[in-house]
Amino acid sequence: MSYIPSLLMAAMASVAVSSTSLEASADVRSTSQGKETLIVYLSRTGNTEAVAEMIQELAGGHRVPLELETPYPEDYETIVAQVDRENDTGYLPPLETAFPDIQAYDTVFLGFPTWDMQLPPPMKSFLSQYDMTGKTVIPFNTNGGYGVGSSFQDVSDLATGARIREGFSVRGGLERDGIYLAIEGDRREEVRSQVRDWLKRIGLL
Repeated sequence: MSYIPSLLMAAMASVAVSSTSLEASADVRSTSQGKETLIVYLSRTGNTEAVAEMIQELAGGHRVPLELETPYPEDYETIVAQVDRENDTGYLPPLETAFPDIQAYDTVFLGFPTWDMQLPPPMKSFLSQYDMTGKTVIPFNTNGGYGVGSSFQDVSDLATGARIREGFSVRGGLERDGIYLAIEGDRREEVRSQVRDWLKRIGLL
């Protein structure tokens, strides 16, 4: 199987979210243009979720984790093999989480780990299912030290008609080595400062 350890560190939402999660998420605020912001993310070990929380705290928005109709297995080796097969075949796993009001958002943050050095299949499902035309799309990423791979380019390729802004990437955990939630404590404050600087740089603070 061809994968790089960055697959291991990734985050994929194991937190159950119903199709009504858009209504359940807290702290919905508008952008300066009067439009709403959506923060969609995958988080297996909590690192991408930590960054999503920071974005919401600093810039506002509606934060929603993705849930699959059939969740990924908990066992690390099993999920590595499954994701590798999905990437090889182009399979797009069906999503449980639904976004009936996607047109209400003009800015969409997309958060994900690096898996197999590319965009995780569930995020590909999201971008294939929902039209981003005319929206501002902003990717953010956690990884185990191997970078974003092709994931930011994958977002650009799939979010046709969208305005893609500068993405944010930071080192998270390394699941293969038993390092799970790494963005906590002092490290969380350090990353929060980096997120703040990034949001200022792209004009959202």
